[in-house]
Amino acid sequence: MTYEPMPIDTTNVELPVAIMNLIEVLASNTHDSWAKQRIAEGWRYGPRRDDERKEHPDLVPYERLPEVEKQYDRVSAIQTLRVIIALGYSITKS
Repeated sequence: MTYEPMPIDTTNVELPVAIMNLIEVLASNTHDSWAKQRIAEGWRYGPRRDDERKEHPDLVPYERLPEVEKQYDRVSAIQTLRVIIALGYSITKS
């Protein structure tokens, strides 16, 4: 079996400036959701990833993550927002 990822094309979607601050909030929330799930599965902080011992170095608050890990969460947030807009939805703050 060959897997070919085919995400929704968002190359022409520009995010409104008004929601740019939302990206960091979503990125932080994504990390917290991931961490909460890992902890519920019995994982804990460890200096390096160890699947056998269920240890992971990213089980820290978002603010303490290395920049490369924060960027991974930001890309996820940006793509999610772009897909929402590409599908015809609008994002408004009440």
